[in-house]
Amino acid sequence: MKKIIAALLVLISFNIMAEEQDNAIHDELRQVLKTVTEAINTGDYDKMLPVLSKDMRATPVTQEFINGREAIIPYMRSWFGSDKFLKKLTIQFTPDQLTEISPDKTWGISYGSGHEQYTLSDGRIYNIKTRWTATVALEDGAWKIRTMHMGTDFLNNPILDEASAAINKMLIGGLAGGLILGLLLGFFIFRKKKV
Repeated sequence: MKKIIAALLVLISFNIMAEEQDNAIHDELRQVLKTVTEAINTGDYDKMLPVLSKDMRATPVTQEFINGREAIIPYMRSWFGSDKFLKKLTIQFTPDQLTEISPDKTWGISYGSGHEQYTLSDGRIYNIKTRWTATVALEDGAWKIRTMHMGTDFLNNPILDEASAAINKMLIGGLAGGLILGLLLGFFIFRKKKV
């Protein structure tokens, strides 16, 4: 009986230690996400480099391919800045659930939703919903983002809504202009026939 109790205590303590280890991993992964978010939102992109794998591969919402950690800053600066058409990006990542950690606790997969707010140089603001998937890996004793892919619904977003509204305005304007022109032509043709 003592052996059974001892075995149960060992099993319980093993489960508690494993749970504590998983909690520590998830806490570190939350910090990784916070670091990336703050770096993007402040435009201080260098601050995210320590949490990115040197061999990172990423596909942002523009669907361009970023090959390696050192390529992330030139990509961000090519799109965003006070001298660019896209002045600022503010982003928020919300995981759907805790990261799925591999059995050997050396890599994991995370996914969720995002909210990206783009501020244009002319002051317009676009809020775009995204979905993302990331692979994280334990490298040199720290968790880093190894891959990331982001996408958006290209059939349901504010840019498409704005374009559709502009097309509708042009159609209504064209129809109204055509109607007025038709009435004026009819008036002059009918008047000419009477004379």
